[in-house]
This record gives sequence, C-alpha cells and structure tokens, in this order.
Amino acid sequence: MFIELTLLFLLLPVAFYSGWRAGRKHRPADTEKTFFEIPPDYLKGLNYLLNEQPDKAIEVFIQMLEVDSETVETHLALGSLFRRRGEVDRAIRIHQNLIARPTLSQSQRAQALFELGEDYMRAGLLDRAEALFEELIEASPHSDVALRQLIDIYQQEKDWAKAIDMARLLSMKTGENMQATISQYYCEMAEVAFHQGESGTGDKWLKRALVSDRDCVRASLLEGKNEQRSGNDKAALKAYLRIEQQDADYLPEVVTPLIECYRTLGRMNEAKEYLMHLIKEYGSITIMLKLAELVQKEDGDEAAIEFITEHLRQRPSVRGMDRLINLNLSHVKDSVRDKLLVLKEVTTQLLINKPVYKCRSCGFSGKSMHWQCPGCRQWNTVKPIQGVEGE
Repeated sequence: MFIELTLLFLLLPVAFYSGWRAGRKHRPADTEKTFFEIPPDYLKGLNYLLNEQPDKAIEVFIQMLEVDSETVETHLALGSLFRRRGEVDRAIRIHQNLIARPTLSQSQRAQALFELGEDYMRAGLLDRAEALFEELIEASPHSDVALRQLIDIYQQEKDWAKAIDMARLLSMKTGENMQATISQYYCEMAEVAFHQGESGTGDKWLKRALVSDRDCVRASLLEGKNEQRSGNDKAALKAYLRIEQQDADYLPEVVTPLIECYRTLGRMNEAKEYLMHLIKEYGSITIMLKLAELVQKEDGDEAAIEFITEHLRQRPSVRGMDRLINLNLSHVKDSVRDKLLVLKEVTTQLLINKPVYKCRSCGFSGKSMHWQCPGCRQWNTVKPIQGVEGE
C-alpha cells in the first residue's frame, strides 16, 4: 500500500499538468475559456482512487503522462518503483516507451537503457539485458555499473571467458583489482575441463589462475586433486603444502588429502611433524582431530585421549569434546558411561545443524564450502568458522 501511495503522490500533480497542457495544445486558438478545465481522464483516475482501486488509478494517470524533458524523471522513477514492487512487466513498458522517444537527450536515453536492462535482469531475460549493457559500456556514465551487470550475467550463464574479459575491462576503467576474481573464473574453467576428462586443458587454466592470483587456494586444491588422480602424489603434496602460505584459514580443507599423499609416499613421520606444526601455529580443531586419529592408530585410545585432552586445555572446542567423549565411552564403568552419554547428547545437540562455514562479507553460513558466497555472490569470502563451535 505504501508503494501505491508513493506512486499516486508522484502521479497526481504531473498527470494533471500533462492532461491540462495536452488539452490546451489541441484546443483551437480562438476558443475562450472562462474556467479552469479539469481533464476528463484525471477525473476518471480520481474516481478509481475514491473507490479504492489504486492500481486502475495509477494506470490512468500513467497514460496521461506525456513524455518530454519535464516528465522523463517521473517516468524513470515510476519504472524503478514498479520494478522494486515486483511488477516488472509494467516497468519494462514504461522504459521501452521512453527509449522510443526521439526527443530524449543522450544522458536521458542512457539512463532509460540502464533501467530497462535492470528490468530484464529482474525478469530473467539475460540475453536482452546483455545487449543493453553492452551498448552502455561505451562512453556512458553507466559504463562501470553496466560492466558489473555484464559480469553478473556471464557468471549466471557460466560463460567464464566473457566474465574474464569484462573483469579486465572493469579493472582498466576503474583501477579496481579484479585479479583474485579472475583467478576464480579460471578455476571454474579448470573444473569443467577436468570433468570432461581434459586434464591438459585444466592444468593450463590452473596455471593462469595462479598467475592471476598466486594466493588462490582453490587453484592449489584443484591442482593437488588432479595430480593425485594421475598418481603423482609428490606433485600433489607440493600443491597442498603451498596452501599454508596462501591462506591458512583454508588448511582444514586440505588436511585429509595431505595425509593421503604422505601415506602413499611412505612419509607419515613427516606428516605428523607437519600437522603438529600447523596445530601450534594455527590451532585448527580439524587438524588436531586428524592427528589424534593417527595417534590412536599407532598408540591406541589412551594416547589419543591424552593428546586431545591436552589440546582442549589450551583451546576448548565442542567438536574436540565430542570426540573425547566417544573415545572414553568404551573405557569406563557403566555408571560413568551413563553420565558421559548425557554429555554426549549435549555435544551432539550443540553440533547438529550448526554451520561449518561463514561468509566474512555478508554473514551467510552453511555446512558446505562455497568459493562464491550464495548470499552476497562475493568470491573467496566463505571460510571455516572459528571459535569454540568451529575451528
């Protein structure tokens, strides 16, 4: 209802003026008027308004508006309001009507084209939006925003090559560093190539990803996985070890394949030393629990219990407590076991449905890792959650 009132507030005076002026234009010059004539359509619109039919009133008032230099801004505002209201078809009609007018200035036409492109985006007509934004990137005050919209379109269409071109052009125009984003696009292309069995092509895209952003964790992870699939665990291990220097927040993502490489290469002592280094340096609960598994396999439950307990004294963790309870359940008397089961129920409830990852930009959280945040659509912002209930 608020939007209808806003529209009517905009339309009432402008529609009245447009209707009155149109009447004066078409009235013979020698016709004398002794009273101030109210346009019939205006009265019709008021009648709809009084009968609580605001939509019909708005439609009548819009039809009364002549498009000229004095009403262009009103048309643009109306179209924008309709789009925000979800009435995209109405917004498209208004903006198409504007563009068809030859009297628009260059800046007014550019604004109308941009608004129509926004309408098409909202309607999911990406091909039409693309054509309009492409027109606007050349010598237009909207060129930067148009480029961002084109990037968004190509991301939705998964046309990563075009997304790279637009990102580079945006960087040239604005000076904004787009290299980390471009690196993600190359990673997307690499994943497609690997999925299609084109390992060589995938390797090429990963090299370009690391040239664009040498700190691209995703490129190192993909490189490591591909080398592992090819049986080249030494090269895979080298790629995984690179991640500590690129962004240590992502170390929990690499610990499992890292251990697999060390095991295949027969270098498990090095694996344990490296994991101990990571725990001391970064305190990751995921890494600690992986090392506890290794301790358990080699030295038994008691050693693993002691290892986890010592770590929890320094860095409390719900996940660590949950694992510690599990290890103790089979080594205590029934009376103690019953009490531990109560604690186990508590830790289970604390962990159930708890998100594991969180976007550092918008706060989106979930249990799955996303290189592009589903909430704000930023790249490289979703990371493992830290703290007692996280890492």
